[in-house]
Amino acid sequence: MITEFGKALRKIRIDSGELLKDMALKLNVSPAYLSAVEMGKRNVPEGWPEIIRTNYSISTRDYQKLREYAENSKTSVRIPLDSSRSSERDLALSFAREFKNLDDEDMDKIFLILNKRRR
Repeated sequence: MITEFGKALRKIRIDSGELLKDMALKLNVSPAYLSAVEMGKRNVPEGWPEIIRTNYSISTRDYQKLREYAENSKTSVRIPLDSSRSSERDLALSFAREFKNLDDEDMDKIFLILNKRRR
């Protein structure tokens, strides 16, 4: 299923008058890989919003949206635990094990805790 990131990426490419192979060259990937990202069959590689911003004239607002779309299109998350404390590792693994079992109330509580930290 095509993602918002894929739609935005395709729009940038078409508005720039480029073929798939042209944008793929700028992103240092094959046209097939770029197509898979556009179609939502592959995750958005780290750093792509920044690379796209560097190679294409997009506004700050469009760049922020592109970053948001990239984040929202993720189908998996990798958490490096090699330099984590034991308690951090335990928390991450417990969360991963119980993720599918969380109800709306539990998720709301977790969101409140995590968003409080950002302020």
